[in-house]
Amino acid sequence: MDTVIIREINEANLAKAGETIRGGGIVAFPTETVYGLGASAYDAEAVKKIYRAKGRPSDNPLIVHLSDVSQVEKAAREIPETAQKLFDSFAPGPFTVILKKQPDIDDIVTAGLDTVGVRIPSDPTARAFIKAAGVPIAAPSANISGKPSPTCAEHVLHDMTGRADAIICGGNAKVGVESTIIDCTGEIPTILRPGGITLEDVISVCGKGQLDKHVLSSVSANEQPKCPGMKYKHYAPDADVTVVEGEKSHTERIISDMVQEYKRKGNTVGVLAMSDIDFGADLQISSGKNNKEFAERLFGALRKFDDRGIDVVFAQFCMEDSYGLAVKNRLYKSAGNKIIYTEKK
Repeated sequence: MDTVIIREINEANLAKAGETIRGGGIVAFPTETVYGLGASAYDAEAVKKIYRAKGRPSDNPLIVHLSDVSQVEKAAREIPETAQKLFDSFAPGPFTVILKKQPDIDDIVTAGLDTVGVRIPSDPTARAFIKAAGVPIAAPSANISGKPSPTCAEHVLHDMTGRADAIICGGNAKVGVESTIIDCTGEIPTILRPGGITLEDVISVCGKGQLDKHVLSSVSANEQPKCPGMKYKHYAPDADVTVVEGEKSHTERIISDMVQEYKRKGNTVGVLAMSDIDFGADLQISSGKNNKEFAERLFGALRKFDDRGIDVVFAQFCMEDSYGLAVKNRLYKSAGNKIIYTEKK
């Protein structure tokens, strides 16, 4: 497949990208979280192209992207009070609300579920593209399934050239991890996947909220995931990732020892470090000063380890703050839940 690369963001080029969507094509586009790979949510054959392009399991539902809150009823048949409060407070923004779906949204989008994830991204290019398409856009992240999500155009060009009909090259994603997913179909709004909108944010607006039991684990093989990211290993580089979690000095000691041990065995070793010390790894990447910076840098760092052919990666986690849950969720998934706790939990 010849992929059209759109580097100049203007009305004419976005109109062409929208025309591609209406014609049954798939288009990668930037958002404030990660890049998405979109198709018309009304076109089952186009959505199938997304699954084929990514190698994505068919029971992993997609999120429907809209350009404005006024369009939510195009995807959802009812909007509970909690959902409306979230839209009023945070939309457009880095969150997705699970609602009862409209019949026009094809079952392939929702993996057969009667619910749909609805999102209004804040990225102006994303919203202009969706508006130009004139239809709700079903989209997962624009990467090969299971690999680190793309946070810049370079990542998308690497994964989707020859797979997507067009790629819109915007800037770097500002949030860096996928949207918070909040299930509003029950009495208590429930976070299924953490992100830039935190549990504290949800409670402050809705007066209540809770975390799903699978936020830091995966659903079982015979369970239907309620949203993307709940079942399969995600965000994983080719390197073997282990999370080392606990008090800072303890994690430093454990990682230093393991780096030397694995290097003696002939492995190339990487460290994704919250500490400033030199761990003696073949490639050490700073995760930043806090978890917000960690979230922004995480997927790019995992891709850099692959670019350098790193065999083993130790990811240090030793800071709890409002973004900590989102970072831990992605780290645990990328490591396949291989975690070393340096102190009793």
